[in-house]
Amino acid sequence: MIKQLIIQQVRSIVNSGKSPTEFLYPPGDPGLFGPDSVVWKVHSDFMSMIIGGISSLILQALHPLALAGVWDHSSFREDLKGRLGRTAFFIAATTYGNTEMATHAISRVKKIHDSLQGIHPDGRAYRVSDPHLLYWVHLTEAYSFLNAHRIYVNPSISESDQNQYFAEMSKISEGLGCLITDEYGSDLFARTISSVNHAIASYFPELEYSDRSKWVVDLLENFPTDPKTYVLNRLIIKAGFYNLPDWAYPMMNRSVPTKIERQLVNQSIHLIARPVRWAMTNGVHTHAKRRMGIFD
Repeated sequence: MIKQLIIQQVRSIVNSGKSPTEFLYPPGDPGLFGPDSVVWKVHSDFMSMIIGGISSLILQALHPLALAGVWDHSSFREDLKGRLGRTAFFIAATTYGNTEMATHAISRVKKIHDSLQGIHPDGRAYRVSDPHLLYWVHLTEAYSFLNAHRIYVNPSISESDQNQYFAEMSKISEGLGCLITDEYGSDLFARTISSVNHAIASYFPELEYSDRSKWVVDLLENFPTDPKTYVLNRLIIKAGFYNLPDWAYPMMNRSVPTKIERQLVNQSIHLIARPVRWAMTNGVHTHAKRRMGIFD
């Protein structure tokens, strides 16, 4: 019974109206990354990806102009589940889709971004396609996914693999128009864990825990859920909040979770991770491997 509830919950989150069988074709097409990439490995674990997705949304909400683009031009306040589902499919399509599917997904999102702009309540103008804002979204998303993978899947992941992950993820962000250069046009995009941490720190003066940020955090913390999966959802959300970097908690007027608190959540996540992984065995990652002639 518990396993079936978990399976229903998992599949309801990722239901985009697309069939996983689309990821079977055409045979031999590696897409943007291919099965030897670190991105394929990191993104294959659905549980850690959901946890990382929650923490990335929290971090993104701390940048007022990055949040303004979502606040003004997204339906997340009325349909958070739908927004999460669309984001999950974008990650799936760009990670495991064939080349045409991945590039189409990126082009579609870029076209939407290019048309969106607005004015923050404090009077500052913003463009959703601004590379500086896209870079914050990229940094926090990649950091959050990898950190959740390290905590819940592979604590011994090497530094070289972590660096490779950031280098590979840059393909998606650059495709969206996130080109980070100095005044001479030299590439400054962070592609190592140390440079990612440095780039994130460079945004600290721009961050704030505003009323809008608090609203988003409260929405995530009280995500509407079926009573039958309430405990499961609360655990995943707690893990998402515990996946934040230590610098984020005081900014949000919260205490840094203790080692014991983190361990309890970690142990609980590992207990439910197996049926969740089993639920995803017929998902896009498995179909992408079959496309490449890999059968477990």
